[in-house]
Amino acid sequence: MYRYLLNISYIGTSFRGIQKTINKAAESQVDTKTIQGCIELACRALHPKNEIQTVLSSRTDAGVHALHSTLHIDLERHNSEPYETANITSILNRMLHKNALPIRVLSTQQVPNTFHSRYHARGRTYLYRFAVAKNGITDTDRLKNQNFRAFIPVEEIDRCLFLQNGRFEIERLREATRMFLGLHDFRTFSSVSRQHSPTRDHPRYTVRTIDEITLKPGKSAAIGSNAELAEDIYDYWEIEFKAKAFLYKQVRRIVGTLIAVATGRIDEQSVYQMLTIPSKNSWDHRILLSPPFGLYLCRVHYDEKDLKLPFIVNENEFPPAATV
Repeated sequence: MYRYLLNISYIGTSFRGIQKTINKAAESQVDTKTIQGCIELACRALHPKNEIQTVLSSRTDAGVHALHSTLHIDLERHNSEPYETANITSILNRMLHKNALPIRVLSTQQVPNTFHSRYHARGRTYLYRFAVAKNGITDTDRLKNQNFRAFIPVEEIDRCLFLQNGRFEIERLREATRMFLGLHDFRTFSSVSRQHSPTRDHPRYTVRTIDEITLKPGKSAAIGSNAELAEDIYDYWEIEFKAKAFLYKQVRRIVGTLIAVATGRIDEQSVYQMLTIPSKNSWDHRILLSPPFGLYLCRVHYDEKDLKLPFIVNENEFPPAATV
């Protein structure tokens, strides 16, 4: 039995999320509405001797995308030899493409059998993309009465959050990001997942450290004339969050809070109160939860030492020691 790390990317629009749903009443059925379920189905083309079961490094919600995520899987061939990693990548991508699934295996790596894709992850980077109508544009007839939807490039549908606010203070948003850096109890900024027990809403589980938050100008994914029109109307922005781990919906709640500050819905004092009085009752309901389609898991970080296979000495490669 050998263990393999799969580096994957996907567009999450049509999926219920990455994690498969376990239904004991229909245990033999494959969950094709989740990324994990589709990958396990594709793995059947490898015809392993053992039962196929993948282990995820990170969970993403319905509609969230990933530029890079990981999972590991144990596979045993009938001849007991390891699979060629390039063949695993090729076969899985062929099956995913054949079934018109927006999932791709970026690469496959054999790792030690003690490696765990989730527990050995040193950190994760998430990206949120949003676009703000430029000053003065929102006052024109073409963006009134929902007409702005006609100016959202087709390439950006379900890929980016578009905002039509007449007032948007990007520097105020940038300053507010500093409030979230470092160690905090983020209970106010977490939702209780249906897959988690309510008892997990406890400081032991809701304290997290955000290492970096970076705001930088972005650009449209549109091409041709669509790109010119899109960038004439909107300013594109990207916010990156880096931490060891995040709570359920934490990034989306923080982004919603930052946008609420930039648009004047709330002030910095409200943010301070939510951080210093961690409770689900502290959530300011003037804040709109940012939608999932603007969120991307960018990178799962590992220490290269954890990925290296142990060096095994082959005694046949060395001549026998001389005897005296």
